[in-house]
Amino acid sequence: MTDPSPAAVPPSTVPITWPAEWPAEVRRIADATNDALAAVAAGDPIAFDDAVELLGRSDSAQAGHVHAEMVRTLLEEVYSDGLTGENVQEVLGRTVRGAHWLPNLDIAGFVEVLTGALGVADTEEQARSRPRPAHALLVVADLLAVRRGRAETYLRRALAEVHRAETIEMP
Repeated sequence: MTDPSPAAVPPSTVPITWPAEWPAEVRRIADATNDALAAVAAGDPIAFDDAVELLGRSDSAQAGHVHAEMVRTLLEEVYSDGLTGENVQEVLGRTVRGAHWLPNLDIAGFVEVLTGALGVADTEEQARSRPRPAHALLVVADLLAVRRGRAETYLRRALAEVHRAETIEMP
């Protein structure tokens, strides 16, 4: 059972240096994601909106893959005994309650993030007009708080997994 109101791990005050071999676009996504998660931990809506806006100017598909991988990894770790519908409902409820300081977010966005990360959403039938990085980042922030994990750790893992998946040859 998880704590209903987990304390966030404070973001590091040391600036993060991403690997030089990462393409500039990947570093931009990493910086904006890390900045957004730090803003969530600080409860700073202006910094959060700025980071989400920066993500909006990035490759939204690539950022979406990174965020989905972070959500998936964190769900697997937080619910290592197996993820149930009740667990998903718990994450959804906690995330929605925790996002009270950002009034312009809809519950459907959180549902879309969770179902998409779990691979149960039919993305071809969804008439989505825009990606939902704010929703994804709030789900990630919630799960990081429960896990008491560092954003940088999960961000690096997600980027490595997305890179691996993009470079593997399919038969």
